[in-house]
Amino acid sequence: MKVALIGASGQAGSRILKELSDRGHTVTAIGRNPEKIAALPGVTATKGDVFDTDGLAALIKGHDAVISSVHFLASDADGLIAAVRASGVKRYLVVGGAGSLEVAPGKRLVDTPEFPAIYKAEAQKGADFLDTLKAIDDLDWTFLSPSALFVAGERTGQFRLGKDSLLASEKGSSISFEDYAIVMTNEIETPRHIRQRFTVGY
Repeated sequence: MKVALIGASGQAGSRILKELSDRGHTVTAIGRNPEKIAALPGVTATKGDVFDTDGLAALIKGHDAVISSVHFLASDADGLIAAVRASGVKRYLVVGGAGSLEVAPGKRLVDTPEFPAIYKAEAQKGADFLDTLKAIDDLDWTFLSPSALFVAGERTGQFRLGKDSLLASEKGSSISFEDYAIVMTNEIETPRHIRQRFTVGY
């Protein structure tokens, strides 16, 4: 498949890029600093600005799917969605956040007293992004939320999937960037969560 990846040099984006490349996909890897994007088979590093809607639309036109893997505070949901719409690409996947996941019925992680204040604004903007997507019916969007701890680790291939509730075990709530990338790439190859949010964790 031909995939456009926005934010290809970031922590999650770089792992998704490698997973896509390893599986033989053709990737247009978009970033502010393309020189920071890993040189991998099937990958074309391209300079792009998330706030340049027209420029972004031109870069992603003609792809089978678009992934955005950018910080919510460093981007704009409406602008990203407008770029995807203008490009004509229907499949849009978003690297989501854990803050909007529920820890009890009707209670989100971001609203708990234990949620770190330093991450609250980012988490709230991610939740707002999800709310924006939920009102959209002209794109085949998917919002993949990681677990609470989203960190560098190993590609184990062992994980659990959920829907709107935070996944946790006796070891806490976590997922590696590497295993997250597996799930994101699986969803591109075999879509199972069209116009849905889902989550992954150990």
